[in-house]
Amino acid sequence: MSTPFLWHNGQIRPWTEATVHVSTHALHYGSSVFEGERVYATPDGPAYFRLQEHTRRLFESAKVYEIDIGYSEDEINDACLELIRANRMKSAYVRPIVFRGAGGLGVLPKDGAPVDVAIMALDWGAYLGEAAERGADVCVSSWHRPSPNTVPSWAKAGGNYLNSQLICLEARRGGYDEGIALGANGLLSEGAGENVFVVKRGRIYTPPASAGILAGITRESVMELAADLGYQVEEREMPREALYSADEMFLTGTAAEITPVRSVDRKPVGNGKPGPITQALRDCFFGLFDGRTQDTRGWLTPVHTTATLEAA
Repeated sequence: MSTPFLWHNGQIRPWTEATVHVSTHALHYGSSVFEGERVYATPDGPAYFRLQEHTRRLFESAKVYEIDIGYSEDEINDACLELIRANRMKSAYVRPIVFRGAGGLGVLPKDGAPVDVAIMALDWGAYLGEAAERGADVCVSSWHRPSPNTVPSWAKAGGNYLNSQLICLEARRGGYDEGIALGANGLLSEGAGENVFVVKRGRIYTPPASAGILAGITRESVMELAADLGYQVEEREMPREALYSADEMFLTGTAAEITPVRSVDRKPVGNGKPGPITQALRDCFFGLFDGRTQDTRGWLTPVHTTATLEAA
């Protein structure tokens, strides 16, 4: 799964040289923030999808936990582009991560801890495998998302994903592709690593940003693309049973992209196949990368500039 190079603390390094000490603070206390980004092979060459927005969220997450990244947003953006060029990749899943490094123990070490910054780029296809096409089988998990006044869900922090692991473990043990969590109020929140959308009578609904969710960048993109296609999207608090009465359902995320859901708790969603609105959104979304959908919002950042192409 590894690639020849990654970016670590300001330098492109061989994959095997990027190591951390066992005293690394993030290993003990989950003090890391990270992003998931995709590079797509487009007719004009590899391009990042919403790179600037992902980097901005990385800095916002770090601000919540008072972690000084030590680089500017532009420097991180440049490093992301440089890494894809170094690995000569046409498409990739990219993981920038910022974490408190090796130092003294303690929830907040007395002398502080250095901050490490790394970026990995991997070849990674559909996150949920075959479910991305046929539709995922999901369950409602017995594990709930934490209350918003316990851990901030808008920050994409490593420690938050311990909850996601429990949701995933329970789902996979039950033979499902993914698990859906309820919030602290018992209403719908999100998947283990995805936002949730429900289609009912031609309208699209999704839990609000206050439902203990990560306010996903793909989620936001889908809402804008849906409006382009003439569909009304409403953020609404929803009970669990809204999933059972849905005409269509899909999950969104950088890794999951737009994944249709064909059943919830072994109850079929609609006719048990990806629905027409879901498919229309998938076509519009993936059309951004094969040229069928015009990038009117400047969401794509080319990896290669004219200068880098001439240098190659």
